[in-house]
Amino acid sequence: MTSPAPSQNSRRKTLEHIAAENNNHPLKRSLTATQLLFMGVGTTVGAGVYVMTGTAAANYAGPSILLSFLIAAAACLFTALCYGELASSFPVSGSAYSYAYISMGEKAAWTVGWLLLLEYGISCTGVASGLSGYLTSLLDTFNLHIPAFLTHSTLQPLPGGDDTVLTYHWQIDLVGLLAVCAVTALLVRGVEESARFNTVVVGLKVGVLLLFLIMGVSFVNPANWHPFIPPSEGNFHYGITGIFRAASIMFFAYAGFEAVSTASAEARNPTRDIPIGIIGSLVICTIIYVAVAAVLLGIVPYRSLNVADPLAIATKTMHKPWLALLVNSGATIGLCSVLLGLMYGQTRVLLTVGRDRLIPEIFSRIHPKFRTPWLGTLIIGALVGFMTATMPIDIISDLVSIGTALAFAIVCFTVIWQRNQAPDATRPFKVPLGGFTIKGIWVGIVPTLGIVFCILMALPLTINMFHAVIMGNPIPLILIVTYVALGVLTYQCYGKKNSVMAQNKEP
Repeated sequence: MTSPAPSQNSRRKTLEHIAAENNNHPLKRSLTATQLLFMGVGTTVGAGVYVMTGTAAANYAGPSILLSFLIAAAACLFTALCYGELASSFPVSGSAYSYAYISMGEKAAWTVGWLLLLEYGISCTGVASGLSGYLTSLLDTFNLHIPAFLTHSTLQPLPGGDDTVLTYHWQIDLVGLLAVCAVTALLVRGVEESARFNTVVVGLKVGVLLLFLIMGVSFVNPANWHPFIPPSEGNFHYGITGIFRAASIMFFAYAGFEAVSTASAEARNPTRDIPIGIIGSLVICTIIYVAVAAVLLGIVPYRSLNVADPLAIATKTMHKPWLALLVNSGATIGLCSVLLGLMYGQTRVLLTVGRDRLIPEIFSRIHPKFRTPWLGTLIIGALVGFMTATMPIDIISDLVSIGTALAFAIVCFTVIWQRNQAPDATRPFKVPLGGFTIKGIWVGIVPTLGIVFCILMALPLTINMFHAVIMGNPIPLILIVTYVALGVLTYQCYGKKNSVMAQNKEP
């Protein structure tokens, strides 16, 4: 007699279910701790250091952007420690999606998975657009000029407007589209080949940043660091509130470390290597970010950095054209590795969601030779390429950070949940600092701090979104509501009926 399908409230994966998935997946275990570390650094060091540092300092924090980096790093560190414990205990693909399935069940897992797809999808598009700009600029220096109608998206904000009105032009960002196609082909070919390419790229871009630091130190003018915290001008512009607003921007710049956790099913020794990759990459990126920001703000007054290429402004101030060429090349190469890591993470989340039958199985089909989710990778590559070619992404960039903060908070909560549900389970890596007990419930210090800091990161962005509505710009709110509604409909109309857990089937 067939047992009835479980109710939605009981659709929660067990430790045994996770272990079975871990033992039966067809992916190739080939990634070493070093490759995972380089993946984390490669996915993180990109737009954050090449673009966001300047705009966040110019608009919100001034020289105190250094404190913003540390606050954002603290939020990510607490989350990274939680990721380390979960990834070492449950070495499977899916990242926060899989962890939510264990702790809170299918609905929560779908919510987190949908948020991760927003995070990765918009991030990929934004990075591809930035890559297009840097590559076009780099080619211009060699007198290789690409027509403007092949380097700009079809839809553009109305010049002089506030991003609420979009205009249509007969143009596409062909350069960004081709970059997405190249990365998609590399990911279809194999994760090991992609990791090797990423290791080389990361070495090059970090080397360029180190050269900028070495050359730039002698051009630092300490007067540019004063006042360290500019007086507040209201609406998160400078002052203490500006530090936290800038931190919420830089928080997303750190989020690339999460891509390492999606590689759990393809790591050679996931219980040891995943925590090394996650935490190690975050520490390295924090050092790079703070050092580059300190030198950048010492060379150029912060109010002059509201540009897309702040490091290029610094090299011009230094009168080092050869260094400007290297920095531009490093930015182009660096954004290639960021795009690679983000698209990799997105395909692995989709692989896991598809394997659970919450979306069509096509996303979980593995290539017989390359042993990669090739069809899902091609579909995502096509969608990201289309968005890069046609859509302006800057008007919804803050929404990605809100979704990321919520997903990270759920990861931190999952550690508390698992410690109470399975206190004796094997945990090769545990979050430090321990915890305390309230009415028999263990509450970890690190997971709790992670949740608090994630809320602090999302709060300024949420306030700004509703302030934009009041000021007549409802587009960000409309987009997030539409995306949420689409997620609800997808689950209700497809996922709830076809879920593996609902049908008592093994994946």
